[in-house]
Amino acid sequence: MVKDWLAGCAKYLPGKGGPLVTIVSLTGVISTMGGLHRGLSLATAEPLLVRAFKPRKLAAVVLAVNSPGGSPVQSALIASRIRALATEKNVLVYAFCEDVAASGGYWLACAADRIYADSNSIVGSIGVVSGGFGFPELLKRYGIERRLHTSGERKAMLDPFSPEKPADIKHLKNLQKEIHDGFIAMVKERRGPRLKGTDKDLFSGAFWTGTTALELGLVDGLGDFRSVLKDQLGAEVRFRRIEAHQSFFRRKLGLSGGGLPTGDHMVAGLGRELIAAAEERLTWNRFGL
Repeated sequence: MVKDWLAGCAKYLPGKGGPLVTIVSLTGVISTMGGLHRGLSLATAEPLLVRAFKPRKLAAVVLAVNSPGGSPVQSALIASRIRALATEKNVLVYAFCEDVAASGGYWLACAADRIYADSNSIVGSIGVVSGGFGFPELLKRYGIERRLHTSGERKAMLDPFSPEKPADIKHLKNLQKEIHDGFIAMVKERRGPRLKGTDKDLFSGAFWTGTTALELGLVDGLGDFRSVLKDQLGAEVRFRRIEAHQSFFRRKLGLSGGGLPTGDHMVAGLGRELIAAAEERLTWNRFGL
Protein backbone atom coordinates (compact mmCIF):
# COMPACT_ATOMS: atom_id res chain seq x y z
CA MET A 1 0.00 0.00 0.00
CA VAL A 2 2.80 2.42 0.94
CA LYS A 3 4.60 1.48 -2.26
CA ASP A 4 1.53 2.38 -4.33
CA TRP A 5 1.17 5.71 -2.50
CA LEU A 6 4.82 6.62 -3.14
CA ALA A 7 4.42 5.73 -6.79
CA GLY A 8 1.39 8.01 -7.04
CA CYS A 9 3.31 10.89 -5.43
CA ALA A 10 6.39 10.45 -7.61
CA LYS A 11 5.05 12.69 -10.36
CA TYR A 12 4.94 15.63 -7.91
CA LEU A 13 8.57 15.30 -6.85
CA PRO A 14 11.18 17.82 -8.15
CA GLY A 15 12.33 16.98 -11.64
CA LYS A 16 9.20 14.99 -12.41
CA GLY A 17 6.33 15.92 -14.69
CA GLY A 18 6.26 18.33 -17.58
CA PRO A 19 8.30 21.51 -18.16
CA LEU A 20 8.07 24.07 -15.34
CA VAL A 21 7.04 27.67 -16.05
CA THR A 22 6.96 30.31 -13.32
CA ILE A 23 4.64 33.33 -13.48
CA VAL A 24 5.30 36.80 -12.06
CA SER A 25 2.58 39.46 -12.04
CA LEU A 26 3.83 42.96 -12.83
CA THR A 27 0.70 44.90 -11.97
CA GLY A 28 -0.06 48.53 -11.22
CA VAL A 29 1.33 52.00 -11.76
CA ILE A 30 5.13 51.94 -11.82
CA SER A 31 6.37 54.11 -8.96
CA THR A 32 8.20 54.03 -5.66
CA MET A 33 5.17 55.01 -3.57
CA GLY A 34 5.11 53.17 -0.25
CA GLY A 35 2.62 52.76 2.59
CA LEU A 36 -0.78 51.45 1.63
CA HIS A 37 -0.24 52.41 -2.02
CA ARG A 38 0.68 49.49 -4.27
CA GLY A 39 3.44 50.93 -6.42
CA LEU A 40 5.35 48.65 -8.78
CA SER A 41 9.09 49.25 -8.42
CA LEU A 42 12.38 47.37 -8.49
CA ALA A 43 12.13 47.01 -4.71
CA THR A 44 8.75 45.26 -4.92
CA ALA A 45 9.41 43.29 -8.11
CA GLU A 46 12.97 42.02 -7.58
CA PRO A 47 12.24 39.48 -4.80
CA LEU A 48 9.54 37.91 -6.98
CA LEU A 49 11.78 37.88 -10.05
CA VAL A 50 14.65 36.24 -8.18
CA ARG A 51 12.31 33.51 -6.94
CA ALA A 52 10.83 33.06 -10.41
CA PHE A 53 14.26 32.37 -11.94
CA LYS A 54 15.44 30.19 -9.03
CA PRO A 55 14.11 26.68 -9.91
CA ARG A 56 16.75 24.41 -11.40
CA LYS A 57 14.79 22.82 -14.21
CA LEU A 58 12.98 25.85 -15.57
CA ALA A 59 11.53 25.98 -19.07
CA ALA A 60 10.46 29.63 -19.08
CA VAL A 61 9.41 32.62 -17.00
CA VAL A 62 6.13 34.42 -17.72
CA LEU A 63 5.66 38.12 -17.01
CA ALA A 64 1.95 38.86 -16.61
CA VAL A 65 2.01 42.60 -17.37
CA ASN A 66 -0.91 44.82 -16.41
CA SER A 67 0.38 48.37 -16.09
CA PRO A 68 -0.42 51.80 -17.56
CA GLY A 69 3.15 52.92 -16.97
CA GLY A 70 4.73 55.38 -14.57
CA SER A 71 8.33 56.04 -13.62
CA PRO A 72 10.75 55.57 -16.55
CA VAL A 73 13.58 54.95 -14.08
CA GLN A 74 11.79 52.11 -12.29
CA SER A 75 10.66 50.71 -15.65
CA ALA A 76 14.27 50.61 -16.85
CA LEU A 77 15.55 49.13 -13.58
CA ILE A 78 12.98 46.33 -13.54
CA ALA A 79 13.52 45.53 -17.22
CA SER A 80 17.30 45.49 -16.74
CA ARG A 81 16.98 43.09 -13.78
CA ILE A 82 14.79 40.76 -15.82
CA ARG A 83 17.33 40.64 -18.63
CA ALA A 84 20.21 40.05 -16.20
CA LEU A 85 18.42 37.10 -14.59
CA ALA A 86 17.37 35.68 -17.97
CA THR A 87 20.99 35.81 -19.19
CA GLU A 88 22.39 34.38 -15.96
CA LYS A 89 19.94 31.47 -15.90
CA ASN A 90 19.72 31.08 -19.69
CA VAL A 91 15.92 31.02 -19.52
CA LEU A 92 13.40 32.20 -22.11
CA VAL A 93 11.08 34.99 -20.93
CA TYR A 94 7.52 35.50 -22.17
CA ALA A 95 5.42 38.61 -21.54
CA PHE A 96 1.65 38.41 -21.64
CA CYS A 97 -0.12 41.78 -21.79
CA GLU A 98 -3.36 41.74 -19.82
CA ASP A 99 -5.71 44.77 -19.72
CA VAL A 100 -2.95 47.22 -20.55
CA ALA A 101 0.78 47.23 -21.21
CA ALA A 102 1.31 50.88 -22.05
CA SER A 103 4.19 53.31 -21.65
CA GLY A 104 6.34 51.88 -18.83
CA GLY A 105 4.12 48.78 -18.89
CA TYR A 106 5.21 48.12 -22.47
CA TRP A 107 8.81 48.86 -21.43
CA LEU A 108 8.50 45.92 -19.00
CA ALA A 109 6.99 43.70 -21.70
CA CYS A 110 9.99 44.44 -23.94
CA ALA A 111 12.24 42.80 -21.36
CA ALA A 112 10.76 39.48 -22.56
CA ASP A 113 11.99 37.48 -25.53
CA ARG A 114 8.44 37.06 -26.80
CA ILE A 115 5.39 39.25 -26.20
CA TYR A 116 1.76 38.15 -26.43
CA ALA A 117 -1.49 40.00 -25.81
CA ASP A 118 -5.21 39.52 -25.81
CA SER A 119 -6.92 40.93 -28.90
CA ASN A 120 -8.53 43.54 -26.61
CA SER A 121 -5.41 44.46 -24.64
CA ILE A 122 -4.19 48.06 -24.79
CA VAL A 123 -0.57 48.12 -25.96
CA GLY A 124 1.95 50.83 -26.79
CA SER A 125 1.98 54.48 -25.68
CA ILE A 126 5.71 54.72 -26.37
CA GLY A 127 6.17 58.30 -25.25
CA VAL A 128 6.72 60.56 -22.26
CA VAL A 129 4.16 62.74 -20.51
CA SER A 130 4.35 65.30 -17.70
CA GLY A 131 1.21 66.75 -16.18
CA GLY A 132 0.18 69.19 -13.51
CA PHE A 133 -1.91 72.26 -12.72
CA GLY A 134 -1.24 75.98 -12.60
CA PHE A 135 -2.82 78.29 -10.01
CA PRO A 136 -1.34 81.82 -10.45
CA GLU A 137 -4.66 83.39 -11.50
CA LEU A 138 -6.47 81.71 -8.60
CA LEU A 139 -4.02 83.26 -6.13
CA LYS A 140 -4.40 86.64 -7.77
CA ARG A 141 -8.20 86.42 -7.63
CA TYR A 142 -8.26 85.83 -3.89
CA GLY A 143 -5.46 88.25 -3.09
CA ILE A 144 -3.01 85.57 -2.02
CA GLU A 145 0.66 86.51 -2.25
CA ARG A 146 3.09 83.82 -3.31
CA ARG A 147 6.41 84.07 -1.45
CA LEU A 148 9.13 81.93 -2.93
CA HIS A 149 12.85 82.40 -2.33
CA THR A 150 15.51 80.29 -3.99
CA SER A 151 19.26 80.02 -4.32
CA GLY A 152 19.68 79.22 -7.99
CA GLU A 153 17.66 81.13 -10.57
CA ARG A 154 15.91 78.04 -11.96
CA LYS A 155 15.43 76.14 -8.73
CA ALA A 156 11.69 76.85 -8.75
CA MET A 157 11.04 76.27 -12.45
CA LEU A 158 7.53 75.05 -13.29
CA ASP A 159 6.26 76.07 -9.87
CA PRO A 160 2.45 75.55 -10.10
CA PHE A 161 1.74 78.86 -8.34
CA SER A 162 3.85 80.93 -10.73
CA PRO A 163 3.28 81.74 -14.43
CA GLU A 164 5.01 79.36 -16.83
CA LYS A 165 8.18 80.61 -18.50
CA PRO A 166 9.10 79.64 -22.08
CA ALA A 167 12.64 78.76 -20.98
CA ASP A 168 11.31 76.37 -18.33
CA ILE A 169 8.98 74.66 -20.82
CA LYS A 170 11.89 74.26 -23.27
CA HIS A 171 13.99 72.68 -20.54
CA LEU A 172 11.20 70.21 -19.69
CA LYS A 173 10.75 69.33 -23.37
CA ASN A 174 14.47 68.57 -23.65
CA LEU A 175 14.26 66.27 -20.64
CA GLN A 176 11.25 64.50 -22.12
CA LYS A 177 13.06 64.04 -25.45
CA GLU A 178 16.07 62.42 -23.77
CA ILE A 179 13.83 59.99 -21.88
CA HIS A 180 11.76 59.31 -25.02
CA ASP A 181 14.92 58.62 -27.05
CA GLY A 182 16.04 56.10 -24.43
CA PHE A 183 12.63 54.41 -24.53
CA ILE A 184 12.71 54.22 -28.33
CA ALA A 185 16.25 52.79 -28.30
CA MET A 186 15.18 50.09 -25.85
CA VAL A 187 12.17 49.07 -27.96
CA LYS A 188 14.26 48.96 -31.14
CA GLU A 189 16.96 46.91 -29.41
CA ARG A 190 14.49 44.36 -28.06
CA ARG A 191 12.04 44.19 -30.99
CA GLY A 192 14.45 44.85 -33.88
CA PRO A 193 13.22 43.72 -37.30
CA ARG A 194 9.91 42.55 -35.84
CA LEU A 195 8.70 46.16 -35.80
CA LYS A 196 6.57 46.82 -38.88
CA GLY A 197 5.28 50.35 -38.45
CA THR A 198 7.04 53.65 -39.12
CA ASP A 199 8.90 55.44 -36.33
CA LYS A 200 6.44 58.31 -36.64
CA ASP A 201 3.52 56.02 -35.85
CA LEU A 202 5.15 53.60 -33.42
CA PHE A 203 6.77 56.22 -31.20
CA SER A 204 4.10 58.91 -31.29
CA GLY A 205 2.73 57.96 -27.87
CA ALA A 206 -0.36 56.36 -29.45
CA PHE A 207 -1.72 53.06 -28.14
CA TRP A 208 -3.57 50.23 -29.87
CA THR A 209 -5.48 47.01 -29.28
CA GLY A 210 -3.56 43.76 -29.20
CA THR A 211 -4.78 42.99 -32.73
CA THR A 212 -3.27 46.17 -34.18
CA ALA A 213 -0.18 45.82 -31.99
CA LEU A 214 0.41 42.45 -33.67
CA GLU A 215 0.18 44.07 -37.11
CA LEU A 216 2.70 46.72 -36.01
CA GLY A 217 5.11 44.13 -34.63
CA LEU A 218 4.81 45.33 -31.04
CA VAL A 219 3.72 41.83 -29.98
CA ASP A 220 4.47 38.39 -31.40
CA GLY A 221 1.03 36.83 -31.10
CA LEU A 222 -2.37 36.77 -29.47
CA GLY A 223 -3.42 34.43 -26.68
CA ASP A 224 -3.28 33.68 -22.96
CA PHE A 225 -0.22 32.15 -21.33
CA ARG A 226 -1.77 28.75 -20.66
CA SER A 227 -2.87 28.19 -24.26
CA VAL A 228 0.31 29.57 -25.82
CA LEU A 229 2.74 27.67 -23.60
CA LYS A 230 0.82 24.40 -23.74
CA ASP A 231 0.97 24.71 -27.50
CA GLN A 232 4.71 25.45 -27.48
CA LEU A 233 5.91 23.31 -24.56
CA GLY A 234 3.36 20.53 -24.52
CA ALA A 235 0.18 19.71 -22.65
CA GLU A 236 2.17 18.52 -19.59
CA VAL A 237 3.65 21.96 -18.89
CA ARG A 238 3.39 22.95 -15.21
CA PHE A 239 2.70 26.50 -14.03
CA ARG A 240 3.86 27.94 -10.72
CA ARG A 241 2.70 31.43 -9.76
CA ILE A 242 5.17 33.44 -7.68
CA GLU A 243 3.37 35.44 -4.99
CA ALA A 244 4.62 38.02 -2.52
CA HIS A 245 5.07 36.76 1.02
CA GLN A 246 2.68 38.42 3.48
CA SER A 247 1.70 37.70 7.04
CA PHE A 248 -1.77 36.40 7.82
CA PHE A 249 -2.59 39.72 9.53
CA ARG A 250 -1.63 41.85 6.54
CA ARG A 251 -3.44 39.56 4.10
CA LYS A 252 -6.66 39.89 6.09
CA LEU A 253 -6.37 43.70 6.16
CA GLY A 254 -5.41 43.88 2.49
CA LEU A 255 -2.22 45.82 3.23
CA SER A 256 0.83 45.77 0.98
CA GLY A 257 3.22 48.36 2.36
CA GLY A 258 5.14 48.97 5.55
CA GLY A 259 3.96 49.24 9.13
CA LEU A 260 0.58 50.60 10.19
CA PRO A 261 0.50 54.40 10.64
CA THR A 262 -0.76 55.83 13.92
CA GLY A 263 -2.01 59.19 15.24
CA ASP A 264 -1.08 62.26 13.18
CA HIS A 265 1.01 60.04 10.94
CA MET A 266 -2.13 58.06 10.10
CA VAL A 267 -4.03 61.21 9.08
CA ALA A 268 -1.15 62.52 6.96
CA GLY A 269 -0.50 59.08 5.52
CA LEU A 270 -4.11 58.54 4.57
CA GLY A 271 -4.18 61.96 2.92
CA ARG A 272 -1.17 61.08 0.81
CA GLU A 273 -2.71 57.72 -0.03
CA LEU A 274 -5.95 59.35 -1.18
CA ILE A 275 -4.03 61.69 -3.48
CA ALA A 276 -1.91 58.80 -4.77
CA ALA A 277 -5.00 56.67 -5.34
CA ALA A 278 -6.65 59.51 -7.31
CA GLU A 279 -3.53 59.96 -9.45
CA GLU A 280 -3.36 56.20 -10.06
CA ARG A 281 -7.03 56.12 -11.04
CA LEU A 282 -6.46 58.92 -13.55
CA THR A 283 -3.50 57.04 -15.03
CA TRP A 284 -5.64 53.96 -15.64
CA ASN A 285 -8.48 56.12 -16.96
CA ARG A 286 -6.29 57.34 -19.81
CA PHE A 287 -6.73 53.89 -21.32
CA GLY A 288 -10.46 53.59 -20.66
CA LEU A 289 -10.03 51.38 -17.58
